Formats: sequence, structure tokens, C-alpha cells
Amino acid sequence: MFCYLWIHKGYNQPYIGIVEGKKINHPKLIVENRSRMKIMLVDPTKDLPTKTLKHIISETLRLYKTDRVK
Repeated sequence: MFCYLWIHKGYNQPYIGIVEGKKINHPKLIVENRSRMKIMLVDPTKDLPTKTLKHIISETLRLYKTDRVK
């Protein structure tokens, strides 16, 4: 698994979950109580932050391509 979309129960707001997010350092990613994942909350009333998403996805892909994810 790479990433997923879900609704945060506490914030009642959609988010993108990055499975290996703990290995990525980005200010928009939130750790919370997850062991491997970080999430990025998404404001449903605004456009998606495409530059931020591209950066986070690129960093995550780099993890998978270099085989650092185990």
C-alpha cells in the first residue's frame, strides 16, 4: 500500500494517508498515534494543494524505488 483517502474522525475532515510517512519529513504531514503513517489534512472547500502533493508523492516514490521500504 502506498497511500489512501479517508475521513478523520476527530476533525471530520478528509485526509490523505501516506503509509511510509514516518520516513518523510514534510511540515504538512501529521504523525498522530500511527506507527508508520503520516496524514495530510485536506480542506474540502479549497482546491487540492497540487505542489505539496506532488512533492510528498515524489518523496514517497523515491523511498519505494530505492528499496528503503521494508
